[in-house]
Amino acid sequence: MYAEAGVNPVMGCLPMLVQMPFLFALYQAIFRTEALKVGHFLWMSLGSPDPLYIMGILAAVFTGLTSWVSMMAQPVQSSMNWIMVAVMPIFIFIMALSLPSAVSIYWVVTNAFSLVQTFLIQNPFKLARAREAKAQAEKDRQRALRKARKRALGHK
Repeated sequence: MYAEAGVNPVMGCLPMLVQMPFLFALYQAIFRTEALKVGHFLWMSLGSPDPLYIMGILAAVFTGLTSWVSMMAQPVQSSMNWIMVAVMPIFIFIMALSLPSAVSIYWVVTNAFSLVQTFLIQNPFKLARAREAKAQAEKDRQRALRKARKRALGHK
């Protein structure tokens, strides 16, 4: 894939690998810091799972939206990307059911920020329109060349 299109398939894992140390540190901080273990935010105790599952649902929704929007911004979309868009939110929701709610809050905030950032930096809908316009311009150019060849051959 890298040789054909210049796309490294491993680069999709990079954002997750960058976040993993922070996630481990957050998880350890919750269990080692008494204030975080017994602290409260809205209806949740930060050291225990969300009893209403709201943060887990929000984390799954924002993860799905972020994955979908990021995938839409890529020029080449594969079935593996669609599988990740479908599976990651389910995985995040299942994990949020057992992890402390502080981790769910982290997922919601980082994915919401990432979603806004993606729209601001590389709006996938704008990129898709630009790609479609470029493809249409190429089709029109090819059609015009065929017409010109036809006229040139017909007039001889």
